[in-house]
Amino acid sequence: MVFVLMLISCIFIGIYFGYKDHQKHKNRKTARRDSEALDYLVGGRKMSVFPVSVSLVASWISGISLLGTSTEIYVYGTQYCYIVFAIVLMGFAMHYIFLPVFHDLQITSAYEYLQLRFDKRMRLLGSILFTLASLLWLPIVVYVPALAFNQVSGVNIHVITPIVCLVCIFYTSVGGLKAVVWTDVIQTTVMVGAMIIVIVKGTMDVGGLGVVIERNSAGQRLEKPIFDLDPTARNTFWNLFIGGAFFWTSTNATNQNMIQRYLSLPTLKAARRALILFLVGTTAVLSLCCYNGLLIYAMHHDCDPLSTGLAKAKDQLVPLLVMEVLAIYPGLAGLFVAGIFSAALSSLSTALNSLSAIVLEDFCKPFVKRPLTEFQVRYLMRASVLVFGTVAVILVVVVEKMGAVLQLSMSLGPVTLGPLFGLFIMGMFFPRINGSCAIIGAIGGLLTMSYIVIRSQISIALGEITFVEKPVTVEGCAYDFTPLNKTLTFPTDGADSHVEKSLHHVSFLYYTLIGSMVPTIIGYLCSVIKSFTIGYRPEELDIDPLLLAPFLRKYQKPSKTAHMAEVIHEFETKDVQL
Repeated sequence: MVFVLMLISCIFIGIYFGYKDHQKHKNRKTARRDSEALDYLVGGRKMSVFPVSVSLVASWISGISLLGTSTEIYVYGTQYCYIVFAIVLMGFAMHYIFLPVFHDLQITSAYEYLQLRFDKRMRLLGSILFTLASLLWLPIVVYVPALAFNQVSGVNIHVITPIVCLVCIFYTSVGGLKAVVWTDVIQTTVMVGAMIIVIVKGTMDVGGLGVVIERNSAGQRLEKPIFDLDPTARNTFWNLFIGGAFFWTSTNATNQNMIQRYLSLPTLKAARRALILFLVGTTAVLSLCCYNGLLIYAMHHDCDPLSTGLAKAKDQLVPLLVMEVLAIYPGLAGLFVAGIFSAALSSLSTALNSLSAIVLEDFCKPFVKRPLTEFQVRYLMRASVLVFGTVAVILVVVVEKMGAVLQLSMSLGPVTLGPLFGLFIMGMFFPRINGSCAIIGAIGGLLTMSYIVIRSQISIALGEITFVEKPVTVEGCAYDFTPLNKTLTFPTDGADSHVEKSLHHVSFLYYTLIGSMVPTIIGYLCSVIKSFTIGYRPEELDIDPLLLAPFLRKYQKPSKTAHMAEVIHEFETKDVQL
C-alpha cells in the first residue's frame, strides 16, 4: 500500500506541474522562443536551493548505492567507507572550478561547452559518450529495486520493472524538471525514513550498538585505512581517495544529470549552497548505507545467508534484512520497498530528463535548418523520455546476468565517462589543445578503457581475477539448509600474488582516472607534435577566458572576437525576466 501511494503521488505531481506549465504558456501573450525547453529542462532557471539539493542527493543515491554499498561492507569490510574523503575533494573541485565555468556560460546542455571551447564535433562526441554511459547505467538502476521487490513480494523482476518505468516515464515527460525535483523530495524522504526505521529496529533486535560493533570487529569487518599503494588492490585508502575523487568529480562535474540541476538555480551563489547541502546529504546517506552493511553482518555473524541459500544473490542481503526486521509490522516492509524504488525513480527520472535535453540541444537543434516550434520541442522531448525509458527496461535482462551492482556500475560507467571527463579537463586546463587533438585523445581514451574493462570482466568471469572476501560461517544456523557449492572464505596474504599483474588488473576505482588522463596526455602530446611539425601555434587560438578554469583566466588573452559566453549569459538573463 505504501509503495502504491508513493507511485500515485509521483503521478499527481507530474500532472500538477505539467498543467501549470501548460497554463503559463497558454496565457502568456508573447511567449519567447525556447521558453518550453527552458521551463521543461531547467525549471526556467528559477528553482529554489533546498529542493534542488535534495534532488541532487536523490539522483546520486540510487538503489545501486542503497543495496550495493551495504553489500560491499558485508562482503569486503568497511574500507569502502573511506571514499567519503574523495567526496570532500570532489566538492572543492566543483566549488572552485566547474560550477563557476558552467554558471558563467548559462547553458542548458553541459556539452554546449565543448562546442564553445572546441567545435561542433566535440559537442556531438560528448553527447554521444554521455548517452552511451546513461544506457549502460539506467538498466542497473532499474534492476536493483526490482530485485528488492522480488525478495519481499515474490513478484517476477520482469513484471515489476515495466510498471515502475511507465510511472517514471509519465511524470517525467509530463512535468519536466520541476516534477522531477519535487518527486525527488518526496522520494528522498521515503528513502531515508525507511533506512532509519530498519537501522533503529535492527540495532535493537541484535542487542544494541555495542553488539553490532563487537560482532563486526570479531568478524574482521571493521578496518583501519589501508595505505597500500598497490593499484591492483581492490580497496585501499589511496585507491578510494584518488580514484574515487576522479570518479565522483566526473559524475558530478561533467554529467548532464547533475549539471542540469545546478543550472536550474538563478545564481552561482545558490548553486554553491546547493552543492554544500548535497555533500552533507550524500555523506549522511552513505554513512547509513555503510552501517546497514555492519548491521547485516551483526544479524548473520554465525549463519551466512549466501552460503545457506537464504539470499540467492549478494544484492538481496539488504531486502533479506528488511524482511527479518520488519516482516511482523504490516506496511513497514512496503515502506522499505518504496524507499528503494524511490531512489531508483529519482535516478531514472533525472537521467531521462537529462537525455531529453541532450536529444533536443545536441542532436537536433544544431542540425535543423529552421528553428523548432514550441509544439515540436514539446513532443520531441517527451518522445525521447519514452524511447530511453523503454530501452532501459529491455536492457534489464542483460544486467540480470552480471555481477554485484556496485562494482558493475563503477566499472562500466568510466568506459565513456572517463574520456568525456578528459575532454572537459583538456578544455578548462589546457588552452593549447585544439579540437583535432582533443578528439584524437578522446578516441585513444575510449579504446584504452574499452580494453581494460572488457578484459577485466572476462578475467573475473574466468576466475583469473579474484577478490578476497571477509570470513563467514554457518556454524550457528538454526534452520536446515542444503549446502551450496560455495567455499567459505578466509583472509589470506596476497590471494592472487602468483598471477602476473597486467593493466586490466588495476582496481576499478582507477578506471575514471585512467579514462580521463589518457585522453589528456594524448591531446597534449598531439598539440606539441603539431607545433613542431606543421607550425601549429597554440598561443594564437582565440579562446574566451570564460571557458577556462577561473584561476587560469588571468593568463589568457581576451578573445579577439565577440565573447560568445557573455552574449549567451546576457541573452538568457534578459529572457528569464520576460
